Amino acid sequence: MKLVRFLLGKLILLLNAVFKPKQQSRSPQEQQTIDAATAALTLYQYPACPFCVKVRRQMHRQKLNIQLQDAKIAEHAETLRQQGGHLKVPCLRIEQAGKIQWLYESNDIISYLKQHYA
Repeated sequence: MKLVRFLLGKLILLLNAVFKPKQQSRSPQEQQTIDAATAALTLYQYPACPFCVKVRRQMHRQKLNIQLQDAKIAEHAETLRQQGGHLKVPCLRIEQAGKIQWLYESNDIISYLKQHYA
């Protein structure tokens, strides 16, 4: 079973690399504004998780520079578990006005990104 997961994970990463979505184009000033707005966002993810890949593809499509944390690393997994409440990925950590929100589910994350950074 581990071998199947390993192979599927590598296949997912390969296909993602080969079929990258086209990025949105912005002026340098607009991109700087978006980068400043997304500085308070962190995506906790696994590199080969299909749902995480789905979110990262949307981030690439929208040209969003969001910090990525690999939840397989013990330190990040513990942060996700303690602060977010679940060891579940993908999870978007949103910090606004000193308040932290943890958003799970790839479709919810993508909707949030489309709504706030279109």
